[in-house]
Amino acid sequence: MAVKHYLASLTRIADLDTRAFEVEGIRREDWATGDYVVGEVTVAPRESRRIEGRDGRDVEVGVGDLVVGALGVRAATLGAVGSWESIEEDGMMDGLTSAGLFGRATSVAWHAPAMLRLAYAGHVLRGGAKVVMKDFVAKSEAAPFAGPIVLVIGTSMEAGKTSAAKVIVRALKSAGLRVVGTKLTGAGRYRDVLTMGDAGADAVFDFVDAGLPSSVCPQPEYRAALSVVLSLIAAEAPDVVVAEAGASPLEPYNGSTLMAQVGGQVSCTVLCASDPYAVVGVVQGFGIVPDVVAGIAANTTAGIELIRKLTGLEALNLHERSSHARLAEILTGSLRSDRV
Repeated sequence: MAVKHYLASLTRIADLDTRAFEVEGIRREDWATGDYVVGEVTVAPRESRRIEGRDGRDVEVGVGDLVVGALGVRAATLGAVGSWESIEEDGMMDGLTSAGLFGRATSVAWHAPAMLRLAYAGHVLRGGAKVVMKDFVAKSEAAPFAGPIVLVIGTSMEAGKTSAAKVIVRALKSAGLRVVGTKLTGAGRYRDVLTMGDAGADAVFDFVDAGLPSSVCPQPEYRAALSVVLSLIAAEAPDVVVAEAGASPLEPYNGSTLMAQVGGQVSCTVLCASDPYAVVGVVQGFGIVPDVVAGIAANTTAGIELIRKLTGLEALNLHERSSHARLAEILTGSLRSDRV
């Protein structure tokens, strides 16, 4: 039976917009992360009634609409924590992200906006078989990218990483380099990598391209997905990659796995901090000494001075154009001394 549906951005790697599919409930023991499912909107709060469509554009939905997303897990320190495994017998789900990451919220920050509430309408099927994200993973013959990486990490979500990545891409493009932007850990949301594309990146990729709705998954699964993304990047032959690691290195998004696999390629680390004391926490807790600190903690001269006092590290307010020349100097200096 034909079903009217909206496709959230986690479906962007799939062909659900061009090929027909069926929607039918399946046994709970057959559910898994990355399954495409359909939810009927039952509650659409004003602040969360927009989903991110396949192209990253916001699309407004309302009660009774059907949304296609994917089962997954989120563990946001400042947002929502939830999992598809927490969905109960009533089939009620939450839109854990606007990208169509579906699961049951188990903990929500008091200041976080209310989420879409959806009723499980069934799995996306073709010929009686589940349609899942990994069915659509692009293959690349290239070996994983082995060149220099500018790594943007944070002390938490909403620390300013994506804004910093945008400025970094522009600086590297101004230096005449071919740049690929990528987000390697976090919860799937298309707008983050699209922002890097808008800033001038020659191509953009993230873990969704490797079939993951979020990077909260077993380490072997994440390592395999990371290898896929790095191969896609290598096929673009960039001079340098600007890589955002969502959330913070100590959260359960496989940040430590990422560092173990690509740490030797990192030519420059930019730490975006929520406050100056959080910089101390990341340096001591994860053993990372960034080349420069940015983000919310560096939005004023008082914050910059406190970061320097606490850690001895240089901090830049990247919202001020006067800081961009110094950022470019740090970036190009690290690349000259490393691989480019």
